[in-house]
Amino acid sequence: MPQPVSLALDPAAAGAPQRAPRDLPLDASESVKGALNADLNADRYFANGWVVVTNRRIIARSGNEGAWETWDLSPSSNLLLSDHAGVGTLELCDTAGRMASWHYTLGLNRAAQQLVRAFQAAQADLATGFSPRAAPASEAADVASIEAGGAIPSDAAAEEKPPSAWTLLRLWRFARPYRWRLLAGFVLTLCSTAATLVPPYLTMPLMDDVLIPFQDGKPINVHYVAWLLAGLLGSAVLAWGLGWIKTYILALVSERIGLDLRTATYEHLLGLSLEYFGRRRTGELMARIGSETDRINVFLSLHLLDFATDVLMIAMTSIILFSINPSLALVTLAPLPVIAWMIHQVRDRLRTGFEKIDRVWSEVTNVLADTIPGIRVVKAFAQEARETQRFHVANRRNLAANDRLNRLWSLFAPTVTLLTEIGLLIVWAFGIWLVSRHQITVGVLTAFLAYIGRFYTRLDSMSRIVSVTQKAASGTKRIFEILDHVSNVPEPAHPVALPQVEGRITLRDVSFRYGNRSTIEHLDLDIAPGEMIGLVGHSGAGKSTLVNLICRFYDVAEGAILIDGVDVRQVAVTDFRRHIGLVLQEPFLFFGTVAENIAYGKPDATRAEIVAAARAAHAHEFILRLPQGYDSLVGERGQGLSGGERQRVSIARALLVNPRILILDEATASVDAETEREIQKALDNLVRGRTTIAIAHRLSTLRKADRLIVLDEGHKVEEGTHDELLAQRGTYWRLYEAQNRQQQAQWEFTRGAAESTRPARAEVQS
Repeated sequence: MPQPVSLALDPAAAGAPQRAPRDLPLDASESVKGALNADLNADRYFANGWVVVTNRRIIARSGNEGAWETWDLSPSSNLLLSDHAGVGTLELCDTAGRMASWHYTLGLNRAAQQLVRAFQAAQADLATGFSPRAAPASEAADVASIEAGGAIPSDAAAEEKPPSAWTLLRLWRFARPYRWRLLAGFVLTLCSTAATLVPPYLTMPLMDDVLIPFQDGKPINVHYVAWLLAGLLGSAVLAWGLGWIKTYILALVSERIGLDLRTATYEHLLGLSLEYFGRRRTGELMARIGSETDRINVFLSLHLLDFATDVLMIAMTSIILFSINPSLALVTLAPLPVIAWMIHQVRDRLRTGFEKIDRVWSEVTNVLADTIPGIRVVKAFAQEARETQRFHVANRRNLAANDRLNRLWSLFAPTVTLLTEIGLLIVWAFGIWLVSRHQITVGVLTAFLAYIGRFYTRLDSMSRIVSVTQKAASGTKRIFEILDHVSNVPEPAHPVALPQVEGRITLRDVSFRYGNRSTIEHLDLDIAPGEMIGLVGHSGAGKSTLVNLICRFYDVAEGAILIDGVDVRQVAVTDFRRHIGLVLQEPFLFFGTVAENIAYGKPDATRAEIVAAARAAHAHEFILRLPQGYDSLVGERGQGLSGGERQRVSIARALLVNPRILILDEATASVDAETEREIQKALDNLVRGRTTIAIAHRLSTLRKADRLIVLDEGHKVEEGTHDELLAQRGTYWRLYEAQNRQQQAQWEFTRGAAESTRPARAEVQS
């Protein structure tokens, strides 16, 4: 009989308890390993489907009333995760291909990751032959807990594991080009460590053959003493020289590894799609590329070298101690297992603590990244106190996380020091006892004490490096989270070249979704080279989405977009976008001069080309009125210019690259009528001879378009010229009339306000 069971997951918390159907068909030998509430159906509409992993199979159904389907686990099967446009997809595949797929909103992404881990664990159990016929007592208790409505007692309900120190091995990808320098640094470290171990060894003959015989009345052999002192001096100078060279070499290597790591992360970040940035905070990404890579760099240049020296020192010291006196060496190393056990116990808590500190610190940088660029809005709405409070809360959370970790670390470090002091005391006691029994000499005990001092110093240093290693591992994990992310707009394996573009754009049965919301559905459109198309529709009709698809900021979910008959997905992204000019409603200018911003798309442009583009954009006159003309700084995000001036600079930027395809996204929506006329003159020069797609807030600005495409909820509902669409008295006519009434009402309100102030003005004048 199938056993009814109630699973528990939380859709809001992505993995916390949430009630699920009780009719899950489990056999007597089955136990639940993990579950996911797949809350989207195959058409990406909300549904209450389930995917459950047991110790023997996958059980799933779509919707409340659907039938349960099952797939047995096998070594060849695999459970894959992917996400696109806010929708996560879980695919069950084997060597023959995809067997099943399920969809969910990205709020459940962590639960999906936990389900994959549960699947992998169940596969591992099968591979090792662990397939019990009856659930053990612990699993029976787990099932009872599930039936009672508790959380799933498996990997699916566990927190994401903190980063392991083994994560640092992934840095070898960046260290590999410098492997010979690293090898040289390691050899030098070995030699310098060996040189530092020479002086204690020379103290034995100095004590036993020189000083103690001298106390017994024997004369000192000056030449012998000179050789011993020369050996002490030579080993010190050699250790200094080798230490300086190896530190310099490894510091150079670590700086270059840090450079390559930052560059690769930034380059990969720029290659990701807009969807990735839409789900990330700017401050968090800045912290990862900045502070995390710096932390890794410090670890590689300083702490890793110290760790290697510590390991070599401990190993070589142990060999020397056993060669001198094995029994005394065993007593010397007695505290070592206790210290190793303490490090093992503390390590996991440190990993978790540093992971939390990294997340909380990202909140601090997020507040800064939000507030500083938006300082004008903060001041305009007098929200300085509110933003200060936000920063105070984030800062206090950072302090609390650090305090929790410091309580642990402040106890651990002194405890290790105490154990090393106790170890040294044991060596003194046991050594004196051996001297009293004439089993060792005073010189041997002196050498032992010198070696053991260095041994425990290095052991104490090695224990302290645990925290630094976990910090570096945490930073490495966060960096590789970026490097491991695959763009939703991938480069083609064998790109097709576009040496010359005419500008024909064809959309074939194009569909796209943001999450579970459809924005474009089965759209067909053909735009001839040099034609100007206007996109019209209510807010949310899909106009900007269509532009984003044509620019390939996103890839279509269904259908295809072709440029001159070539699917844009077959063309290298950079090669494709250099044929597109984009003018946005809110132009973005970089901190720099006016000339640098105009030449952003063509950095090698001459001053004559920049001036010609500015003239065509009707920007030359106002640029000459600036203090330094084309060399004037525009300020952060172009704050030194007005909105219309920024827009004309962005038009000049688009003109300079001479694109065959032009995208105008509400280019005149945020300016006054006079500025709009200036911008419109610039746009007339810009669109001439180019395939143009324009989105305009004011419908009257689209009169010059060859065709207007009217969109409504992602569908093309009307198509034609301005006059043709007005004659149809359909959707476009209603939009046009509504806008005219709004403009008329605004004009009457303005005129009435002006007339109401006239008597007051006359009275003041009299």
